[in-house]
Amino acid sequence: MLEDKDRIFTNLYGLQDWRLKAAQSRGDWDGTADIIAKGRDWILDEMKKSGLRGRGGAGFPTGLKWSFMPKESDGRPHYLVVNADESEPGTCKDRDIMRHDPQKLIEGCLIASFAMGAHACYIYVRGEFIREREQLQAAVDEAYEAGLIGKNAAGSGWDFDLYVHHGAGAYICGEETALLESLEGKKGMPRLKPPFPANVGLYGAPTTVNNVESIAVAPTILRRGASWFAGLGRPNNTGTKLFCISGHVNKPCNVEEEMGVPLKELLEKHAGG
Repeated sequence: MLEDKDRIFTNLYGLQDWRLKAAQSRGDWDGTADIIAKGRDWILDEMKKSGLRGRGGAGFPTGLKWSFMPKESDGRPHYLVVNADESEPGTCKDRDIMRHDPQKLIEGCLIASFAMGAHACYIYVRGEFIREREQLQAAVDEAYEAGLIGKNAAGSGWDFDLYVHHGAGAYICGEETALLESLEGKKGMPRLKPPFPANVGLYGAPTTVNNVESIAVAPTILRRGASWFAGLGRPNNTGTKLFCISGHVNKPCNVEEEMGVPLKELLEKHAGG
């Protein structure tokens, strides 16, 4: 069982306020400028050491993915795109992050964008998530007002803009290249690869597409250290993960647990059998 002290999403159930002040009291935006001051290479190295793998389903090593972005700009801007299109049946974890812990995602966007040389990030929200988008946008507005994003974001010296984009409910837009097409205002159809997004992505510029949860856990990993995260879960499958349990159980729920947790434990301990 995951201990409470190792939980990243401390407001997963929305029992506390989601707004900025409450999020800061839970530890969000604590020393963000200090993390950025350690530099891109340090952030990439820590993310690799943590063993975090993409939480969207493919499980590709997150730090490695970030490191594919060009080190120097060739004149094209760099972009981070967050995939919040969560339309796989039975998945509703990113939705709860956006509803109840949005500042974790926003802070993660800033740090990840800095590590990839991006001054702009787009969060692509599933078409059916109306209230979630409104709440996320309100959280983004609060972060702008507090100077945590925008010019000299969080006092880090890095200029950073964050845009919330609302999809139209097409399932295919969960696929990263179809998502990019949709974000550009075109019909959401997958692109041929190569070229890969890290070379030719959004508007033909270097782009990384990451899942909401992959980005939202990054600040906590960097604050608490890669070895802490790597010490949870299993080798090659480290850390914590939000699991969505629904269907024939007594208590359908979302729960944060260690990677490698037995299905029996999820069903019996968390979902009431």
